[in-house]
Amino acid sequence: MNKQKRFLLSALITVVISAVAYYFVLPPINIYAQAFWISLAFVVLVFGAAYVLLGAKSGIKTFFTGKTDKGFADKTKEKKKKTRERIAFFVCLGVPVVVLVVGNLLSSTFFNATQYSNIIEVPEAVFEDDMPESDLVTNIPLMDSDSANIIGNRKLGELSEVVSQYQVNGIYSQINSGGVPRKVSSLEYVDFFKWLNNRDKGVPGYVSVDPVNFSADYVKFEEPIKYTDSAYFDEDLTRALRFSYPTKIFGTAMFELDEEGNPYYIVSCMAPKIGIFGGMDVSEVIIFNPCDKTSEIYSVDDTPSWVDNVFSGTLASQKYDWFGTLKNGYWNSVIGNKDCKVTTDDYGYIVIGDDVWFFTGVTSVVSDESNIGFIISNARTGEYKFYSVVGAEEYSAMGAAEGEVQEKGYQASFPSLINVSGEATYIMVLKDANGIVKLIALVNVENYGLVATGNTQEEAKKAYIELLMQEGVLDDEGNRPSGEGNTAPTPSEAEVTVTNKEIYTVGGESIVYLTCDDGKIYKKQLSDDETMLFLSVGDKLKITYFETKTEGIRKLVSWSKIENE
Repeated sequence: MNKQKRFLLSALITVVISAVAYYFVLPPINIYAQAFWISLAFVVLVFGAAYVLLGAKSGIKTFFTGKTDKGFADKTKEKKKKTRERIAFFVCLGVPVVVLVVGNLLSSTFFNATQYSNIIEVPEAVFEDDMPESDLVTNIPLMDSDSANIIGNRKLGELSEVVSQYQVNGIYSQINSGGVPRKVSSLEYVDFFKWLNNRDKGVPGYVSVDPVNFSADYVKFEEPIKYTDSAYFDEDLTRALRFSYPTKIFGTAMFELDEEGNPYYIVSCMAPKIGIFGGMDVSEVIIFNPCDKTSEIYSVDDTPSWVDNVFSGTLASQKYDWFGTLKNGYWNSVIGNKDCKVTTDDYGYIVIGDDVWFFTGVTSVVSDESNIGFIISNARTGEYKFYSVVGAEEYSAMGAAEGEVQEKGYQASFPSLINVSGEATYIMVLKDANGIVKLIALVNVENYGLVATGNTQEEAKKAYIELLMQEGVLDDEGNRPSGEGNTAPTPSEAEVTVTNKEIYTVGGESIVYLTCDDGKIYKKQLSDDETMLFLSVGDKLKITYFETKTEGIRKLVSWSKIENE
């Protein structure tokens, strides 16, 4: 086979293999996508392998006999040709490899710390203004996706004509339905054969979960869905999107409903903001109709208001981490960590106005036991707000809630933040081993030892307010003593002598009780001040305290020793 035929046949084989690979892998044809350059390297390798294999027979013959198909070989000439071929091959292969290596390096945080830190703006907002107190929480999905999946599957199990052919997708989208949070998930084909048998009928409906009242409904579509993740070949959702938008870099694809209840997939399109591959952020939004394959593409600013999921919670947290750790330079984020802040490693949701917002705590890099504040991020617009509310981080609060009913072995869901009488408060559900919601828990952000639970929100809130009144955080009317919203009340002062010291465990927390010569008992959590272990009987103290609802017991705020003259 001469070199021209060999080249053309190698190219034909490469085109066929690459086309098949593209059909299944579906990389974007976009120089800003790393998958594009990896695919290009794959194409070069396929061509090289085909070219070598097609020339293997004549190459072996030349090696052993010194003859080519045209007679005796000019070894010097043949060697030069092969050298040129090798150089051309490695140059073609080297281009995508170099772009990947150099592109990632030049797009890294090492060279672009300032650009990464400026990728978002995070204005400070007032907690009480954005999150006013309400009698019942109706705008926060208390139930997490795991529990939603359980009751969603139970609801589907009641429908014998559906459950044998379909299953719940399991990925629940958080949406705003008339100011009320809902979790929705489309049905999916169980397997290839169920798709083959039902593809003409399509996917008939979806499961809608009320994460506030812990109920689920099955809703039938007016027109069944045809394009979905569990379909095959040209009806696969990603393949349908890729053939319509071959150059777009897809982010998340979330199932949603418009204001009339029609199903759509909201697909985020990504683009780098820094260098070639760095600072990937949402640039456009595709609204895809899975019934008829029609779609429209919008800029982020022009996205219709009924859309809730443009940015993911993971992306929102990642962008804040860039903002929080890199504003003083790359090396500070690695060594020193001065003023470096990061989000906690999970997030919740809250509905404010017409939008769904992500919620997560912010903690210092050098300490993960307490939050210095909280952020919320709009899932449609990407807007951020920061609330300077200092207190326990979410996992400490979850542990405190679980400790309150430790004998039952319940597990807490990731909490959200609410306002109870001006007190920043975590609210969460406690679930049994089967993922079923059993209790509502409220935990004080500033003092996570203050925990109250109840079978309903009403019970939990009533018990929580009574606890705050008992501890002197609220007055007898259930209000902040200062009457100034989140402004802390002023403690009283006294000079006392310790006559007895005891440590007891209450609700999973070690509490120090000091009996003093004024006949009063002063209590304080040991985790708040471990130096109390060094106090002894006879120590004279200057203290500040709050009265509690329990006669004779006061809450110790601070103390200092009075040295004997």
